[in-house]
Amino acid sequence: MPQIETSDGIHLNYEISGPGDAPPLVFSNSLGTNLNMWDGQMAEAERQWRVIRYDQRGHGGSDAPAGDYALDRFGLDVIDLLAALGIEKTAFCGLSMGGMTGLWLALNHPGRFSRMALCNTSAFLPPPDLWNDRIRAVSEGGMSAIDQAVMERWFTDTFRAAQPDEAERVRQMILTTKPQGYAGCSAAIRDMDQRGAIGAIEMPALIVIGAHDPATPPDHGELIAATITGAQSVTLDAAHLSNIEQPEAFNRAVFGFLASSGGSGQ
Repeated sequence: MPQIETSDGIHLNYEISGPGDAPPLVFSNSLGTNLNMWDGQMAEAERQWRVIRYDQRGHGGSDAPAGDYALDRFGLDVIDLLAALGIEKTAFCGLSMGGMTGLWLALNHPGRFSRMALCNTSAFLPPPDLWNDRIRAVSEGGMSAIDQAVMERWFTDTFRAAQPDEAERVRQMILTTKPQGYAGCSAAIRDMDQRGAIGAIEMPALIVIGAHDPATPPDHGELIAATITGAQSVTLDAAHLSNIEQPEAFNRAVFGFLASSGGSGQ
């Protein structure tokens, strides 16, 4: 897959698909996954969008520099990617850490985005000790120290029993994530607090909430929806990775919103 070099000198892995003359749509992945988390969205997305998927730093084929990362760097990675691809304006869909990235972008680079779907995410996700414990666990024991616990938070018991192959595909994403990258991203989430800022967002936004999500609980999404003027929200019968657990409902809600009047990017 192709890569770009960011303004701070790391390499980001990305993939483009869909018609070259279609409006662009950027997908941003969650902590512990990679761009393949969006596989269930691709067939439908590629019918109407030029789809740009990328691996957040520390994930997939992107570099994983040492040390703590910061949320603003996640956002600047997207801006660097758009600049490298010559994209002036785009729609955006991010889940969990990707949604946190989207909130930062909506605040700091609103002119670059038409509409955003911010999914299973939060503006503030304490306690810090939770993240410090995860950083310690993966630094000492690798990703196998947390994969089972993460899977229990990401999917309902019903989904894991009914879709074992899909659950295993996602578990392999966790296990192949670089521990150093996971730790760096965990520090960024630990240090994030966007609650006092997001009221300034004026961009059309859809907030996707998982009814059974213990990772970014429903009240976190409801707070974002209530704070962003004019934001819409939808609650799906899913845990954290709602795009994988309920792909048809997710696609219907997200693509319907993003393709609404003014939502196709340019």
